[in-house]
Amino acid sequence: MTKTRKVVANGLVALLAGASLAACGDAPAEDNGSGSGSDAKASDFQPCIVSDAGGFDDKSFNQLSFEGATQAADELGVKLISVESNSENDFAPNLESLVGQGCDAIVTVGFALAAATKESAKANPDIEYVLIDDSADGGDDGQTFDGKADVDNIKPLLYNTAQAAFLAGYAAADYTKTGKIGTYGGMPFPTVTIFMDGFRQGAEYYAKENKKDVEVVGWDGKNGSFTGGFEANEAATSTAKQVLDQDVDVILPVGGPIYQGAITAIQDSGKDVAMVGVDADLYETDPSTQDYVMTSILKDMKVSTYEAIMAAGDDTFDFEPYVGTLENDGVGIAPFHNFEDKVNPDLADKLDTVKQGIIDGSIKVDSYLG
Repeated sequence: MTKTRKVVANGLVALLAGASLAACGDAPAEDNGSGSGSDAKASDFQPCIVSDAGGFDDKSFNQLSFEGATQAADELGVKLISVESNSENDFAPNLESLVGQGCDAIVTVGFALAAATKESAKANPDIEYVLIDDSADGGDDGQTFDGKADVDNIKPLLYNTAQAAFLAGYAAADYTKTGKIGTYGGMPFPTVTIFMDGFRQGAEYYAKENKKDVEVVGWDGKNGSFTGGFEANEAATSTAKQVLDQDVDVILPVGGPIYQGAITAIQDSGKDVAMVGVDADLYETDPSTQDYVMTSILKDMKVSTYEAIMAAGDDTFDFEPYVGTLENDGVGIAPFHNFEDKVNPDLADKLDTVKQGIIDGSIKVDSYLG
């Protein structure tokens, strides 16, 4: 599947002058590549990326993946073609548009694009696809994982966030004053509930080890609280409020921008509530949250997307699934930032011990990724 690409070291990148992206979604306004300059390499390698409906400014997984692809394109001296989807109806047309623009590698961001990605990959076997957050085997909801994608030219990038969420659940259980922590998600997809599973397991482990009663509101392992989508809308706020109304003082929203509903609900409540972010370090990506974010559950999507595009550009690409874990630093938790003096002084050391236990297998974390 690897293609040989001729690279002229001292040439200039040919720009698509005056061209606009003819697709159903909207392209970001800024210039995302480094396709000019005397030191740029000219290459016939064309990287591309398509978002899900969250867009590339979601301060979460779309943004991280976009930043990684952009960094790779910059270093390769080529221009990244990017297109945003406004809804699921845009996925197939956007992929068709990218194929028509001569893309050699296409990053599709999010499990929602799994079906469209598989169809496009089947029709275009010479293109290398990078599918984020779905294993591309079995169904289109990411529930199964046997280590091989259904379509040979798809590389899945996966993240066992249950491991990192376990640490966040442990920390939340240690921090809570009410004995109740809560979570809610956008929709009950495995890539959402994997956070909730780990969060719950971490809290339960803490409660058992420390003989402390801790209740997890919003997810019992099978059923829970969901907004029905991934928008920062009234449903996100009302769902967060329903969770907080049960005397919860630590809340984990899972689903891109729905965390904004939690911030509104916290502000409206007038209570001292801590929030746990997902995907990116929310303290860094959205400074308006800094008074509320205790920590964030991290998926290193920027680095893994960067590495995939670099490999495609350097002709070292392979289609083996990547699975981010605590051991390979593909997942983790962010610093406590403004909560450093609010958490127990020994919490960081306890978390290091728990992390090592998860890595060596002495502490079991269950998820659909094993």
